[in-house]
Amino acid sequence: MKRSGPLPASPEEYVQSITGWQRNRVDMLRAIAAQVGGADETVKWGHLVYMANGPAFLIRAEDHRVLFGFWRGKRLLDIEPRMTGTGKYEMKTLDLREETVIDPAVAEKLVREAIRLNRTVGNPAERK
Repeated sequence: MKRSGPLPASPEEYVQSITGWQRNRVDMLRAIAAQVGGADETVKWGHLVYMANGPAFLIRAEDHRVLFGFWRGKRLLDIEPRMTGTGKYEMKTLDLREETVIDPAVAEKLVREAIRLNRTVGNPAERK
C-alpha cells in the first residue's frame, strides 16, 4: 500500500495502516508466523520482516497485492512452485492477489522451512 509520511515504527503500526482484503491476508500470514514461532517480527525496509539468524521471510502489503517473500526461496520451490523472482541471495516471492488462494498449511510449511534453513545454513545476508 502506498504510504505517505514516516515509515511505521512497529509491526502493529504497519498492520493498522492496511485495510481490505490485504489486511485479511496479512493478518492470516502473521498469525501463522506467530504460531510457528522462532522468528522475531520487525519492520525493516518499510514492511514486515521476520528474523531468524538473519532475514528469513517478509510480508509486504501493496495496493494490488501482498508479497510473501523468502530469502532462501529458491530452496522452497518444491513447497510452493508459484514463487518467482531473481536478485540477491536466493530470494523468491509469492505474489498474492485478491483472488489468489494460499493454503494455510502451505504457508506454515514455508515459514517453518525458512526458519530451519536460516538456522542450519546460516544468515543469508552474510557474504561468504
